[in-house]
Amino acid sequence: MSVLAFVLLAAMLVTYALLDGYDLGVGAVVHLFARSDEERGAAIASIGPFWNGNEVWLIAAGGVLFAVFPRAYASSFSGFYLPFMIVLWLLIFRGISLELRSHYPNRLWHDFWDWAFSLSSGSLALLLGVALGNLIAGLPLDEHATFVGSFALLLNPYALAVGAFSLLVLALHGWCYLRMSLPDAPVRLSIGRGLSLAVLLLDVLVTALTIVAHPMGGPRLAIAGLLGFAAFAAFCAAGIMLRREKSVVAFGATSAGIVALLGAAVATVYPYLIPSSTRYPGLTIFDSVPNSAALAGIVPVVVVGLIIVYTYLFLVVRRLIRVRDPKNVGVSLAE
Repeated sequence: MSVLAFVLLAAMLVTYALLDGYDLGVGAVVHLFARSDEERGAAIASIGPFWNGNEVWLIAAGGVLFAVFPRAYASSFSGFYLPFMIVLWLLIFRGISLELRSHYPNRLWHDFWDWAFSLSSGSLALLLGVALGNLIAGLPLDEHATFVGSFALLLNPYALAVGAFSLLVLALHGWCYLRMSLPDAPVRLSIGRGLSLAVLLLDVLVTALTIVAHPMGGPRLAIAGLLGFAAFAAFCAAGIMLRREKSVVAFGATSAGIVALLGAAVATVYPYLIPSSTRYPGLTIFDSVPNSAALAGIVPVVVVGLIIVYTYLFLVVRRLIRVRDPKNVGVSLAE
Protein backbone atom coordinates (compact mmCIF):
# COMPACT_ATOMS: atom_id res chain seq x y z
CA MET A 1 0.00 0.00 0.00
CA SER A 2 2.90 2.37 0.73
CA VAL A 3 4.36 1.72 -2.71
CA LEU A 4 0.99 2.40 -4.35
CA ALA A 5 0.68 5.67 -2.42
CA PHE A 6 4.19 6.64 -3.55
CA VAL A 7 3.30 5.89 -7.19
CA LEU A 8 0.13 7.98 -6.94
CA LEU A 9 2.01 10.94 -5.47
CA ALA A 10 4.69 10.65 -8.16
CA ALA A 11 2.01 10.54 -10.88
CA MET A 12 0.44 13.74 -9.57
CA LEU A 13 3.78 15.56 -9.48
CA VAL A 14 4.62 14.38 -13.00
CA THR A 15 1.21 15.61 -14.19
CA TYR A 16 1.90 18.97 -12.57
CA ALA A 17 5.31 19.19 -14.26
CA LEU A 18 3.77 18.42 -17.66
CA LEU A 19 0.79 20.75 -17.42
CA ASP A 20 2.08 23.70 -15.45
CA GLY A 21 5.49 23.11 -17.03
CA TYR A 22 4.46 24.36 -20.44
CA ASP A 23 2.86 27.56 -19.15
CA LEU A 24 5.87 28.22 -16.89
CA GLY A 25 7.95 27.70 -20.02
CA VAL A 26 5.77 30.10 -21.98
CA GLY A 27 6.46 32.75 -19.35
CA ALA A 28 10.19 32.05 -19.46
CA VAL A 29 10.44 32.44 -23.26
CA VAL A 30 7.64 34.89 -24.07
CA HIS A 31 10.06 37.76 -24.72
CA LEU A 32 12.17 35.52 -26.97
CA PHE A 33 9.20 34.15 -28.87
CA ALA A 34 7.28 37.40 -29.28
CA ARG A 35 8.72 40.83 -30.08
CA SER A 36 5.66 43.07 -30.30
CA ASP A 37 2.99 43.79 -27.71
CA GLU A 38 0.40 42.04 -29.89
CA GLU A 39 2.55 38.92 -30.25
CA ARG A 40 3.17 38.75 -26.50
CA GLY A 41 -0.55 39.16 -25.88
CA ALA A 42 -1.32 36.26 -28.20
CA ALA A 43 1.37 34.09 -26.57
CA ILE A 44 0.06 34.79 -23.06
CA ALA A 45 -3.53 34.32 -24.21
CA SER A 46 -2.68 30.84 -25.50
CA ILE A 47 -2.35 29.58 -21.91
CA GLY A 48 -5.32 31.62 -20.66
CA PRO A 49 -7.81 28.75 -20.43
CA PHE A 50 -5.35 26.39 -18.72
CA TRP A 51 -2.85 27.96 -16.32
CA ASN A 52 -5.00 28.19 -13.19
CA GLY A 53 -6.25 24.62 -13.59
CA ASN A 54 -2.69 23.37 -14.12
CA GLU A 55 -1.52 24.85 -10.82
CA VAL A 56 -4.19 22.92 -8.91
CA TRP A 57 -2.15 19.74 -9.40
CA LEU A 58 0.58 21.12 -7.14
CA ILE A 59 -1.94 21.88 -4.41
CA ALA A 60 -3.51 18.45 -4.80
CA ALA A 61 -0.11 16.75 -4.58
CA GLY A 62 0.61 18.68 -1.39
CA GLY A 63 -2.71 17.50 0.05
CA VAL A 64 -1.94 13.88 -0.79
CA LEU A 65 1.54 14.21 0.73
CA PHE A 66 -0.03 15.54 3.93
CA ALA A 67 -2.62 12.75 4.09
CA VAL A 68 -0.49 9.80 3.04
CA PHE A 69 3.04 10.71 4.20
CA PRO A 70 2.56 13.12 7.12
CA ARG A 71 6.09 12.71 8.53
CA ALA A 72 7.62 13.55 5.17
CA TYR A 73 5.26 16.52 4.86
CA ALA A 74 6.33 17.87 8.24
CA SER A 75 10.02 17.32 7.56
CA SER A 76 9.91 18.90 4.10
CA PHE A 77 8.14 22.00 5.38
CA SER A 78 10.66 22.36 8.19
CA GLY A 79 13.42 22.50 5.58
CA PHE A 80 11.69 24.21 2.69
CA TYR A 81 9.50 26.65 4.58
CA LEU A 82 11.14 29.79 3.19
CA PRO A 83 11.44 28.41 -0.38
CA PHE A 84 7.78 27.33 -0.22
CA MET A 85 6.78 30.84 0.82
CA ILE A 86 8.79 32.26 -2.09
CA VAL A 87 7.10 29.80 -4.45
CA LEU A 88 3.70 30.80 -3.07
CA TRP A 89 4.35 34.51 -3.64
CA LEU A 90 5.67 33.82 -7.14
CA LEU A 91 2.50 31.86 -7.95
CA ILE A 92 0.41 34.74 -6.63
CA PHE A 93 2.38 37.37 -8.54
CA ARG A 94 2.23 35.28 -11.70
CA GLY A 95 -1.55 34.93 -11.43
CA ILE A 96 -1.96 38.65 -10.81
CA SER A 97 0.11 39.50 -13.87
CA LEU A 98 -2.00 37.22 -16.08
CA GLU A 99 -5.26 38.64 -14.78
CA LEU A 100 -4.33 42.33 -14.76
CA ARG A 101 -2.54 42.57 -18.10
CA SER A 102 -5.68 43.02 -20.14
CA HIS A 103 -7.42 45.43 -17.75
CA TYR A 104 -5.83 48.58 -19.15
CA PRO A 105 -5.00 49.12 -22.86
CA ASN A 106 -1.63 50.80 -22.36
CA ARG A 107 1.74 49.68 -23.75
CA LEU A 108 3.66 50.51 -20.56
CA TRP A 109 1.09 48.65 -18.46
CA HIS A 110 1.37 45.60 -20.71
CA ASP A 111 5.19 45.70 -20.64
CA PHE A 112 5.28 45.78 -16.84
CA TRP A 113 2.96 42.81 -16.41
CA ASP A 114 4.63 40.88 -19.23
CA TRP A 115 7.98 41.15 -17.44
CA ALA A 116 6.34 40.29 -14.12
CA PHE A 117 4.85 37.18 -15.70
CA SER A 118 8.14 36.23 -17.33
CA LEU A 119 10.33 36.73 -14.24
CA SER A 120 7.94 34.97 -11.86
CA SER A 121 7.52 32.01 -14.27
CA GLY A 122 11.27 31.64 -14.82
CA SER A 123 11.98 31.95 -11.09
CA LEU A 124 9.39 29.26 -10.32
CA ALA A 125 10.92 26.86 -12.83
CA LEU A 126 14.35 27.50 -11.31
CA LEU A 127 13.25 27.10 -7.67
CA LEU A 128 11.29 23.92 -8.31
CA GLY A 129 14.38 22.46 -9.95
CA VAL A 130 16.54 23.53 -6.98
CA ALA A 131 14.11 21.76 -4.64
CA LEU A 132 14.32 18.59 -6.75
CA GLY A 133 18.11 18.78 -6.79
CA ASN A 134 18.25 18.99 -3.00
CA LEU A 135 15.92 16.01 -2.64
CA ILE A 136 18.10 13.91 -4.94
CA ALA A 137 21.34 14.89 -3.18
CA GLY A 138 19.81 14.57 0.30
CA LEU A 139 18.97 17.01 3.06
CA PRO A 140 20.77 17.55 6.37
CA LEU A 141 18.50 15.82 8.90
CA ASP A 142 18.87 15.15 12.60
CA GLU A 143 17.78 12.05 14.51
CA HIS A 144 14.18 13.30 14.50
CA ALA A 145 14.19 13.75 10.69
CA THR A 146 14.12 17.52 11.17
CA PHE A 147 15.94 19.79 8.72
CA VAL A 148 19.05 21.29 10.39
CA GLY A 149 20.47 23.29 7.50
CA SER A 150 19.79 26.79 6.18
CA PHE A 151 18.29 28.38 3.10
CA ALA A 152 21.79 29.23 1.83
CA LEU A 153 22.74 25.56 2.14
CA LEU A 154 19.92 24.67 -0.26
CA LEU A 155 21.54 26.86 -2.92
CA ASN A 156 24.44 24.46 -3.43
CA PRO A 157 26.12 23.99 -6.83
CA TYR A 158 24.40 20.69 -7.62
CA ALA A 159 20.92 21.99 -6.77
CA LEU A 160 21.52 25.15 -8.80
CA ALA A 161 22.64 23.03 -11.76
CA VAL A 162 19.42 21.00 -11.54
CA GLY A 163 17.47 24.27 -11.21
CA ALA A 164 19.09 25.69 -14.35
CA PHE A 165 18.36 22.42 -16.17
CA SER A 166 14.73 22.57 -15.04
CA LEU A 167 14.44 26.14 -16.32
CA LEU A 168 15.84 25.22 -19.73
CA VAL A 169 13.72 22.06 -20.06
CA LEU A 170 10.51 23.92 -19.25
CA ALA A 171 11.55 26.80 -21.53
CA LEU A 172 11.91 24.31 -24.40
CA HIS A 173 8.58 22.72 -23.40
CA GLY A 174 6.92 26.14 -23.47
CA TRP A 175 8.54 27.03 -26.79
CA CYS A 176 7.15 23.86 -28.38
CA TYR A 177 3.74 24.65 -26.94
CA LEU A 178 3.80 28.16 -28.43
CA ARG A 179 4.88 26.85 -31.85
CA MET A 180 2.01 24.34 -31.65
CA SER A 181 -0.59 26.85 -30.43
CA LEU A 182 0.46 29.79 -32.63
CA PRO A 183 1.60 28.23 -35.92
CA ASP A 184 1.25 31.56 -37.76
CA ALA A 185 3.64 33.39 -35.42
CA PRO A 186 7.02 34.46 -36.86
CA VAL A 187 9.45 31.55 -36.93
CA ARG A 188 12.71 32.02 -35.00
CA LEU A 189 14.46 28.72 -35.61
CA SER A 190 17.77 29.83 -34.12
CA ILE A 191 16.24 30.31 -30.66
CA GLY A 192 14.52 26.91 -30.74
CA ARG A 193 17.77 25.27 -31.83
CA GLY A 194 19.68 27.09 -29.11
CA LEU A 195 17.24 25.96 -26.42
CA SER A 196 17.33 22.33 -27.54
CA LEU A 197 21.14 22.31 -27.69
CA ALA A 198 21.42 23.91 -24.23
CA VAL A 199 19.04 21.29 -22.81
CA LEU A 200 21.11 18.44 -24.25
CA LEU A 201 24.41 19.84 -22.95
CA LEU A 202 23.04 20.47 -19.48
CA ASP A 203 21.40 17.04 -19.48
CA VAL A 204 24.83 15.43 -19.83
CA LEU A 205 26.31 17.68 -17.13
CA VAL A 206 23.50 17.11 -14.61
CA THR A 207 23.57 13.35 -15.23
CA ALA A 208 27.28 13.27 -14.44
CA LEU A 209 26.79 15.39 -11.32
CA THR A 210 23.91 13.16 -10.17
CA ILE A 211 26.09 10.07 -10.38
CA VAL A 212 28.57 11.81 -8.06
CA ALA A 213 25.94 13.31 -5.72
CA HIS A 214 23.83 10.17 -5.36
CA PRO A 215 25.81 7.01 -6.17
CA MET A 216 23.69 3.88 -6.50
CA GLY A 217 23.75 0.44 -8.03
CA GLY A 218 21.62 -2.55 -8.88
CA PRO A 219 18.19 -2.35 -10.51
CA ARG A 220 17.69 1.31 -9.54
CA LEU A 221 20.79 2.29 -11.50
CA ALA A 222 19.60 0.34 -14.55
CA ILE A 223 16.12 1.90 -14.43
CA ALA A 224 17.43 5.42 -13.86
CA GLY A 225 19.99 4.97 -16.63
CA LEU A 226 17.41 3.75 -19.16
CA LEU A 227 15.02 6.58 -18.30
CA GLY A 228 17.83 9.13 -18.48
CA PHE A 229 18.80 7.87 -21.93
CA ALA A 230 15.13 8.01 -23.00
CA ALA A 231 14.93 11.62 -21.84
CA PHE A 232 18.05 12.56 -23.79
CA ALA A 233 16.66 10.88 -26.91
CA ALA A 234 13.32 12.66 -26.47
CA PHE A 235 14.97 16.08 -26.26
CA CYS A 236 17.05 15.26 -29.35
CA ALA A 237 13.83 14.39 -31.16
CA ALA A 238 12.21 17.63 -29.98
CA GLY A 239 15.04 19.69 -31.47
CA ILE A 240 14.82 17.83 -34.78
CA MET A 241 11.05 18.19 -34.96
CA LEU A 242 11.27 21.92 -34.22
CA ARG A 243 13.63 22.39 -37.14
CA ARG A 244 11.19 20.50 -39.35
CA GLU A 245 8.30 22.65 -38.07
CA LYS A 246 6.49 19.63 -36.63
CA SER A 247 5.58 21.40 -33.43
CA VAL A 248 2.95 18.93 -32.21
CA VAL A 249 5.46 16.08 -32.36
CA ALA A 250 8.07 18.30 -30.72
CA PHE A 251 5.69 19.09 -27.86
CA GLY A 252 4.99 15.39 -27.43
CA ALA A 253 8.74 14.73 -27.37
CA THR A 254 9.41 17.29 -24.63
CA SER A 255 6.49 15.85 -22.66
CA ALA A 256 8.02 12.38 -22.95
CA GLY A 257 11.40 13.78 -21.93
CA ILE A 258 9.99 15.39 -18.78
CA VAL A 259 8.20 12.15 -17.80
CA ALA A 260 11.42 10.17 -18.32
CA LEU A 261 13.51 12.66 -16.33
CA LEU A 262 11.15 12.64 -13.37
CA GLY A 263 10.92 8.86 -13.58
CA ALA A 264 14.72 8.70 -13.38
CA ALA A 265 14.61 11.01 -10.34
CA VAL A 266 12.05 8.74 -8.64
CA ALA A 267 14.17 5.67 -9.36
CA THR A 268 17.21 7.48 -7.96
CA VAL A 269 15.69 8.32 -4.56
CA TYR A 270 13.40 5.28 -4.09
CA PRO A 271 12.43 4.15 -1.47
CA TYR A 272 13.21 7.49 0.18
CA LEU A 273 10.86 10.44 0.15
CA ILE A 274 13.47 12.63 1.83
CA PRO A 275 17.00 11.24 1.60
CA SER A 276 19.48 12.38 4.24
CA SER A 277 22.95 13.81 3.64
CA THR A 278 23.97 13.26 7.28
CA ARG A 279 24.68 10.12 9.28
CA TYR A 280 21.02 9.95 10.28
CA PRO A 281 18.69 7.97 7.99
CA GLY A 282 16.20 9.76 5.79
CA LEU A 283 12.47 9.18 5.58
CA THR A 284 11.31 6.27 3.44
CA ILE A 285 7.85 5.59 2.09
CA PHE A 286 7.49 2.88 4.73
CA ASP A 287 8.24 4.90 7.86
CA SER A 288 6.44 8.10 6.74
CA VAL A 289 2.91 6.70 6.51
CA PRO A 290 0.23 6.76 9.21
CA ASN A 291 -1.13 3.48 10.55
CA SER A 292 -2.22 0.82 8.07
CA ALA A 293 -5.92 1.34 8.71
CA ALA A 294 -5.70 5.06 7.87
CA LEU A 295 -3.63 4.32 4.76
CA ALA A 296 -6.15 1.70 3.60
CA GLY A 297 -8.89 4.32 3.87
CA ILE A 298 -7.00 7.15 2.18
CA VAL A 299 -5.46 5.45 -0.85
CA PRO A 300 -8.73 4.16 -2.44
CA VAL A 301 -10.19 7.67 -2.20
CA VAL A 302 -7.12 9.09 -3.96
CA VAL A 303 -7.30 6.39 -6.66
CA VAL A 304 -10.98 7.07 -7.40
CA GLY A 305 -10.40 10.83 -7.40
CA LEU A 306 -7.48 10.54 -9.82
CA ILE A 307 -9.43 8.29 -12.19
CA ILE A 308 -12.22 10.90 -12.33
CA VAL A 309 -9.83 13.83 -12.79
CA TYR A 310 -7.69 12.12 -15.44
CA THR A 311 -10.82 11.08 -17.34
CA TYR A 312 -12.14 14.63 -17.23
CA LEU A 313 -8.74 15.98 -18.32
CA PHE A 314 -8.65 13.58 -21.27
CA LEU A 315 -12.15 14.57 -22.41
CA VAL A 316 -11.38 18.30 -22.11
CA VAL A 317 -8.12 18.02 -24.05
CA ARG A 318 -9.75 15.92 -26.77
CA ARG A 319 -12.52 18.46 -27.18
CA LEU A 320 -10.07 21.36 -27.30
CA ILE A 321 -8.03 19.60 -29.98
CA ARG A 322 -11.17 19.19 -32.09
CA VAL A 323 -12.68 22.66 -31.79
CA ARG A 324 -9.83 24.99 -30.92
CA ASP A 325 -8.77 27.61 -33.47
CA PRO A 326 -5.33 29.00 -32.48
CA LYS A 327 -6.24 32.41 -33.94
CA ASN A 328 -9.17 32.80 -31.58
CA VAL A 329 -7.77 31.41 -28.31
CA GLY A 330 -8.10 33.72 -25.35
CA VAL A 331 -8.80 36.82 -27.44
CA SER A 332 -9.90 38.79 -24.40
CA LEU A 333 -6.53 38.30 -22.76
CA ALA A 334 -4.67 39.51 -25.83
CA GLU A 335 -6.68 42.69 -26.15
